[in-house]
Amino acid sequence: MKHRTPSASFSGPFALGTLSAPDQASFPALVIPEGRVLDLRTAFHDPALTTRRLLERWDEVLPRLEALAADGTVGTTAAVGTAETADAWRPLDGLRVHAPVEPRQVFQSGANYRQHVIDLEVAHRAPDDPRTPEVARAEIAEIMDRRAAEDLPYVFLGLPSAITGPYDDVVLPSWAEQPDWELELAVVIGRPAYRVPASRALAHIAGYTIANDLTDRATVFRRDMKAIGTDWLRSKNAPGFTPLGPWIVPAASVADPGDLRVTLKLNGETMQDESTEDMLFGIARLVSYASQASRLLPGDLVLTGSPAGNGMHWGRLLRDGDVMDGSITGLGAQRTRCIAETA
Repeated sequence: MKHRTPSASFSGPFALGTLSAPDQASFPALVIPEGRVLDLRTAFHDPALTTRRLLERWDEVLPRLEALAADGTVGTTAAVGTAETADAWRPLDGLRVHAPVEPRQVFQSGANYRQHVIDLEVAHRAPDDPRTPEVARAEIAEIMDRRAAEDLPYVFLGLPSAITGPYDDVVLPSWAEQPDWELELAVVIGRPAYRVPASRALAHIAGYTIANDLTDRATVFRRDMKAIGTDWLRSKNAPGFTPLGPWIVPAASVADPGDLRVTLKLNGETMQDESTEDMLFGIARLVSYASQASRLLPGDLVLTGSPAGNGMHWGRLLRDGDVMDGSITGLGAQRTRCIAETA
């Protein structure tokens, strides 16, 4: 089921992607809603151009991208295009969609959706917990509200090698006993950010995309040394455990990233369907917090956490043949099929 038919459904006049024709190298692409794409290596006369290199020059190239998208929409080259550029537009259909960017760093936010954390805490109560589920839920909800007001986000690092395309198959490792889905909004950095305040953090964002941050629940916590805590390396970073994309939609085209619908369907049945409004820590606070300890670079990703409705909540984990359809308002949709690892 690889190389599924892509869709140019997103908000705004254009988006960025990374595409390839059969048996050819991938290229950074300007995609317009009409379902046409422009190879930006041609438009910028740079055969080595990548999406990440575009993001490194984001302030400089954004006006040019806007003009090129306008040219492609009206079918002329009146603004900045050339006859060569006009001839370079081609249909999206028949091209393979890769992850839209290869980041150097992936910052992942944990326990950032209020309802999701409450559900997980209730599901993982100790067997001898005397509280009823209702009492436990109310107490945990109070803790979450206090945490959002007084505490700090929880951010850890993921590996770029876990990223795969939005339509690629996902191999479930033989050792993964409880593979789970976690659809989330991903921030794409466009300006370097180091120790930026929350009030200025949004200015460092180039755009947004979709990530499905798969997790093996059985290996989240170390069994041999519980005091160590979480083992994100093993539980989240298997090859292909982060389907990304399809597109990077510029921040200016996303009216309110704090109120987008995050929806994941498993084999056609809706499992996650929540607004980013349920975040405990908003996007500006997450980016600012990550930048206090690390220098965020153009093309880096900040995953903002996953809403309620994961497999642990439903008592149904991923298995061979499952198909996940993930979408976020205005950012497009991805479809991935799970395949069990074979010897």
